[in-house]
Amino acid sequence: MQAPHRDDEFHPPTTTDPFWTETCWFTFTVPERRLSGQFYPFFRPNQGVVSAAAYFWDRSGSTTADSLHARHFWHLPIPDQPLSDIRLANGIAYRCVEPLHRYELSYRDPDAGAASQATSVDGGGETIRAELTFTSIAPPNYLGDSHLDQPGRYQGTIVLDGEEITVDSFGFRDRSWGPRSQFGRGIHGTPARCGGYSYATASDRDAFHAITMDFGTGSMAIHGYVLRDGTWSKVTGGSRRVLERDAHSAHPTVVALDLTDESGRELHAEGRCLNGLGLFLNPNLYSVNCLTEWSFDGITAFGEDHDNWSANGIKEFLRSSPSTDSAVHATDPAQRGTPPTTDPTHRRFHEERTA
Repeated sequence: MQAPHRDDEFHPPTTTDPFWTETCWFTFTVPERRLSGQFYPFFRPNQGVVSAAAYFWDRSGSTTADSLHARHFWHLPIPDQPLSDIRLANGIAYRCVEPLHRYELSYRDPDAGAASQATSVDGGGETIRAELTFTSIAPPNYLGDSHLDQPGRYQGTIVLDGEEITVDSFGFRDRSWGPRSQFGRGIHGTPARCGGYSYATASDRDAFHAITMDFGTGSMAIHGYVLRDGTWSKVTGGSRRVLERDAHSAHPTVVALDLTDESGRELHAEGRCLNGLGLFLNPNLYSVNCLTEWSFDGITAFGEDHDNWSANGIKEFLRSSPSTDSAVHATDPAQRGTPPTTDPTHRRFHEERTA
């Protein structure tokens, strides 16, 4: 087996900042079941601790309280193991099989043993486990020198309450390392109070990805790629808009993405959200993660759309006054630039929510 790439391992902290952070996120879906899952460890090496989460959800639940499975452990000790072959106390295990290309992932519910002895009133019998392999379909796309994103295919099985579910679909992973404060009114110490993370993969020849952030003029693309007819190119600009939201939860139901890449190609994609999980991934990052069916250039493909907010941003959006169209409109930067009178989605959300 080849030696792991340096970006498959922990990066030595470059400062003594207690909020220096390293992440290693994997996200996967079973589209035909409207089922999503993700593993998200959030390492703080200067504190010697890791926050580690495993989430599984479908259309039957939209929060961590009513989803299929949600376990988010705080302040676990970081084991003395390389990131390329690590097992965490929350049940997540990663092993790099081929550098920057193939990874074996597994998950065992750490409460499964206790659940099997509990009564039905206590929730006995709820067990979940997963054995997956991620194989990339393109090299990592780097944002600066401390973040990467990569599409790939997941294959394996998820066992949920005794039912074995086959996984064979495209998904994603990303990694970040560096200072990441959880203070401030914006996301990751920036002025942006909201943004998005969107991707779709139809094949190893047709796909896209975009990270968008709103610095006051709408959610604009700051990173991503377009893969069309086998030709890959970095995103140079674009935007993300939420076209419709659920009237009660405010979760996105229809989104649109417009991208331009380095070769001058333009891509317009519209996505229909097939499920949604609203959660705080960290204290200053609230996200609604949605399995999404995207259409672009006559192609239909599955992927995801994440509606990202700072803690202040989501509070101000959800608690904004519904008394006037302009007040409703102003709270949703994804619609900024659209005249209030043509913004029925957010007007309807607030009207129904307060009815």
